[in-house]
Amino acid sequence: MASSSASQVANPGPLGLAGFALTTLLLSANNAGLLPGSDIWVGWAIFYGGAAQFAAGMWEFKANNTFGATAFSTYGAFWMALATYVWFWAGKAKDVHADLAWMLLGFAIFTGYMMLCSFKIKNPPVNWVFIALFITFVLLAAGEFTGQAMLHTLGGWVGIVTAALAFYASYLGVAKSVA
Repeated sequence: MASSSASQVANPGPLGLAGFALTTLLLSANNAGLLPGSDIWVGWAIFYGGAAQFAAGMWEFKANNTFGATAFSTYGAFWMALATYVWFWAGKAKDVHADLAWMLLGFAIFTGYMMLCSFKIKNPPVNWVFIALFITFVLLAAGEFTGQAMLHTLGGWVGIVTAALAFYASYLGVAKSVA
């Protein structure tokens, strides 16, 4: 006999935000010059920012949340692709800065329209994550296109703010679940 109750999935948003936050913090600390030359972020990009966040995106599909599914799946794939590029192809690339500039520009565009859509969900912490992330991608892309190290460094600092906002949004989701 089939059960008439639908299976429920816990809110995957806090997991996705936490995976995004920690990985963003590590890479942004590198970009800001706090962890110069460190590759500590790469493993986290594959497993936490990448795989865990991608899984959160798939669970958002199950929860019928197109926004969350699109955001978490895309950023999860971003982290895995970036880590793969850095580990396997960056050393063979003709122009790493151009490669990164175009990838960052693409994600600035994606983040820009996701930022606009985030205003419709009326969740201020998430809205601020997207605003800060959009600024981060724009600064990093501009830094890669122009070779201006200051833009890259500034993008790292704004990325640290982005990570803090994402940690806060994740915290709110977990706190709500245990209230």
